[in-house]
Amino acid sequence: MSDLFESAGLDDGAPRPLADRLRPKTLAEVVGQDHLIGPEGPIGRMVAASRPHSIVLWGPPGTGKTTISRLLSTAFNLHFEQLSAVFSGVADLKKTFDAARQRRRIGQGTLLFIDEIHRFNRSQQDSFLPVVEDGTVVLVGATTENPSFELNGALLSRAQVLVLHRLDDAALETLLRRVEAHTGESLPLDDDARSTLKAMADGDGRYLLNLAEEVTALKVVKPLDPAALVEAVQRRAPIYDKSREEHYNLISALHKSVRGSDPDAALYWLARMLAGGEHPLYIARRLVRMSVEDIGLADPQAVVQAVAAKDVFDFLGSPEGELALAQCVVYLATAPKSTGVYKALGAARRAASDHGSLMPPAHILNAPTKMMKNLGYGSGYQYDPDTEDGFSGQNYFPDGMAREQYYQPREVGFEREIQKRLDYWAKLRAKRAES
Repeated sequence: MSDLFESAGLDDGAPRPLADRLRPKTLAEVVGQDHLIGPEGPIGRMVAASRPHSIVLWGPPGTGKTTISRLLSTAFNLHFEQLSAVFSGVADLKKTFDAARQRRRIGQGTLLFIDEIHRFNRSQQDSFLPVVEDGTVVLVGATTENPSFELNGALLSRAQVLVLHRLDDAALETLLRRVEAHTGESLPLDDDARSTLKAMADGDGRYLLNLAEEVTALKVVKPLDPAALVEAVQRRAPIYDKSREEHYNLISALHKSVRGSDPDAALYWLARMLAGGEHPLYIARRLVRMSVEDIGLADPQAVVQAVAAKDVFDFLGSPEGELALAQCVVYLATAPKSTGVYKALGAARRAASDHGSLMPPAHILNAPTKMMKNLGYGSGYQYDPDTEDGFSGQNYFPDGMAREQYYQPREVGFEREIQKRLDYWAKLRAKRAES
């Protein structure tokens, strides 16, 4: 079976990173993915049945996608062939497929591992269909992007998508203990620094091992504390791509936390987005949307606060202006919630579509010409501010269309006061209708 170093022309004595030296030798050694490789997991069942099939491994970096693929080829005694969608094209695929067909003729199967498979275009993805369909290759694709968005439906129908989890604290601790067993010495870290090191890895096992290798090489007299560790190793930027799924996942988490009246969770997601480099004005626009979509007239000040936060950020810039976004997030999260206006607009739009192009009643039409006056435009119109109660109760719906109610305020926040007004006007309207 070929590996990364053989394909690069390196012999066994060549220097190898710690992450490769500690690469699991069996599926049982893979950490953090028991839901896949355990006896009841899809990979565990597949190996137990000795029936390989094509899969797509979807998960964050450093969670074992490449390792699992290599170990599957060993488990099924398949030739391991690896390509990267970043560097490969149609010619490379054709050559690989031809070689797999040759092996198949002599009874040797091929496991084809495609790293970053989402980077292949649609036509390149289609080229896999016949060789997967007829069993020429067992395809294992690896991707950090949502396969639903990035892969052809035809390919997804032929390959089971398996989701890998980011490594939790227990899995990362297991890796650190393997480092210490391999080197024969403890990492020069106190307990807090050890926790900090795992936090820096952000669920990425490969990155953790690289950090551990760097720490192991340090010549220190006493264990490092968190501050000394941060100074010794450079922390990477959080995993966040504004053009990819993570962007939409985090803004969704922020929006739903605000909608769910949880200011602490909302602040956490706001901080995650800012740390990831999200443009604050994008967040500000979403906050304005939340203020009218989820709060509305339950608190009319919500939209004022949201627009003010945007203006403050425009005026102060980063990082001071980010405090205005945080203030707005807390205000919106703790405000009463109502979708009354949101639903009312939807209902009104449906009514407008259902009833067609009905004319307004003549009494509320302006009559700028004599002919329009003769036609009755404006006749009988009552100016509400001049009436006894400041409310005429006239009909403003089209003639022949029954009155409908779209806006139904909730008994929360300012909408309680609005409901009182609507009830009062309904009473006056009914009284005028009787007279």
